[in-house]
Amino acid sequence: MTRALNPIPILLVPFVLLFTTASLWAQTAAPSTNRWSTQWTPLFDGKTLTNWAMTDFAGHGEVSVEAGEMKIPTGDDLSGITWTNGPLPKTNYEISLDTVKVQGGDFFCGLTFPVADSSCSLIVGGWGGGIVGLSSIDGLDASENETSHSMALETGHWYHIVVRVTEKKIEVWLDKDKIIDVATAGRKVALRAGPIYLSAPLGIATYATTAKVKDFKLRLIEP
Repeated sequence: MTRALNPIPILLVPFVLLFTTASLWAQTAAPSTNRWSTQWTPLFDGKTLTNWAMTDFAGHGEVSVEAGEMKIPTGDDLSGITWTNGPLPKTNYEISLDTVKVQGGDFFCGLTFPVADSSCSLIVGGWGGGIVGLSSIDGLDASENETSHSMALETGHWYHIVVRVTEKKIEVWLDKDKIIDVATAGRKVALRAGPIYLSAPLGIATYATTAKVKDFKLRLIEP
């Protein structure tokens, strides 16, 4: 006597195939942040603008790469680049870069970076060349909030910058000095109103100033 086949596994086959196909699609189609690690990952290869696009600021200059350095030229106002290569960490990470003002009278590093589900900008040399701070905290920009510093910044000097973002605060080092250590829990962290939003989630901009950038990289840190 021939035993009848159990119909249940047969009925389940389409659902198993559908689930497997959907899982494989999600793995291949959805960008992942798993490529980031606690080891430094270069964001700029020193040769091309791969993974970057020139930010569409009105009257921007043409960003180029020369001798391993990214050159952001003077625009009518803002010039810069914006990250294009998928998701970035939102917290518990560090960004490091070296930057120099070549010429100009305003900020030579407007580094926009992710903070949780928003973004923030580190301004180096703003408001006529001497203000360093974060824009913005609780609606106050880098010239108004407690992160603001008035500094004598030198044209032609390569500044080493490290930005650390954790769940509770943002820290910034300029050369070897920690200049910002601000608590962010329960506060509004956002971008200053205006075209700088085009730099989000990660970008570098200058204002009426020519600058160069090198050794631009990112790493995860332990919570």
